[in-house]
Amino acid sequence: MSNLATLSSSMLYTAFAFYSLATVMFGVTIKDKNQQKKKGRTGTVAITLTIIGLSAQLIYFITRWIAGGHAPVGNMFEFMTFLGMSIVLAFIIIYFIYRFDILGLFALPIALIIIAYASMFPTDLSPLVPSLQSPWLYIHVTTVSLSQGILGISFVAGLIYLIKQIDQKKRSKKNMWLELIMFFLVACIGFILSTITFNLLDYHVTFEYPLGDRIVTVEYNLPAIAGPQDGELITEGAKDALFEAPSWLQGRNAAQKFNTLIWSFTTGFILYGLLRLIFRKRIGAAIQPLLKNIKPNLVDEITYRAVAIGFPLFTLGGLIFASIWAQIAWDRFWGWDPKEVWALITWFFYAAFLHLRLSRGWHGEKSAWLAVGGFAIIMFNLIVVNLVIAGLHSYA
Repeated sequence: MSNLATLSSSMLYTAFAFYSLATVMFGVTIKDKNQQKKKGRTGTVAITLTIIGLSAQLIYFITRWIAGGHAPVGNMFEFMTFLGMSIVLAFIIIYFIYRFDILGLFALPIALIIIAYASMFPTDLSPLVPSLQSPWLYIHVTTVSLSQGILGISFVAGLIYLIKQIDQKKRSKKNMWLELIMFFLVACIGFILSTITFNLLDYHVTFEYPLGDRIVTVEYNLPAIAGPQDGELITEGAKDALFEAPSWLQGRNAAQKFNTLIWSFTTGFILYGLLRLIFRKRIGAAIQPLLKNIKPNLVDEITYRAVAIGFPLFTLGGLIFASIWAQIAWDRFWGWDPKEVWALITWFFYAAFLHLRLSRGWHGEKSAWLAVGGFAIIMFNLIVVNLVIAGLHSYA
């Protein structure tokens, strides 16, 4: 089984490499815009590399399943890698419908960020907790992930539309919100870079702190800016935390997660500042010239189609299958768990999107903002609700 686990990890790295190469090739198609025949060949190479990458990731998924004895969607590492694969699969399907090369230049980096983010979590194969030992793990979680991958394409298309259509030559609230989205993407990259850096340095310190009537320990893999409440550093020679995490942060390792959040935003601000110095303008304004030849109506149609496909699938996996599994696992189909509440919020949001789109004629920019906002809710549910807010789904 160890050989299968090694093969699985190698295939994930291989997929990451092919997705990166495909991103570069999709970027080349922009430069080839005046040579249609050459552009067609470059686009074919790019989508071929993407398909090879997806095939490698499928091998990763299958071999990890065999090695672990269960579908690899039971923790944050496994789920986020599957989400990245879902985004790539959704992109490939959309690509063969619309032959829209620039979509790959945005969709693949989002998938790469998500896969890289997943690698920051423990990657070891581990047995499932009792509540996950059910066939509904495969049915519920994979369906939700596939739907979120499709909805991720609506985010990508909406973001392209906004960068293309919003006037970048003047300051406005729209530009502020658009640049905030770009900053959050950069902050995710900052989190990945900081974590990789300190992992390579083999950095870790340990704190003891009271949790209820027990004394527990927590290991930090990033320098402690925010330490546990009433915590004590027990690693000799290490530097103590600058301050204690707020008392309202509850749950095991809450302070460690808060510390990680601080590092993400700190490195995000540094990286964003460097990009602003390099481009001498907002990131959105730097990207906009690359999009001058795209057709806004086509991007708007892709935004809508992705939601029209992803929303029913999310309804099936995120509400119906989830309720059935909750009834089996916890003897109730609904319990106001934070994860359940935010899944319902996500469902209502996309239901409102389709209602406004079909009955109120919210096309174009309004539709794009909704698509971006919807995926922001999905990521909040995946990251903040899973990692910070205590609940029945905290095992993820």
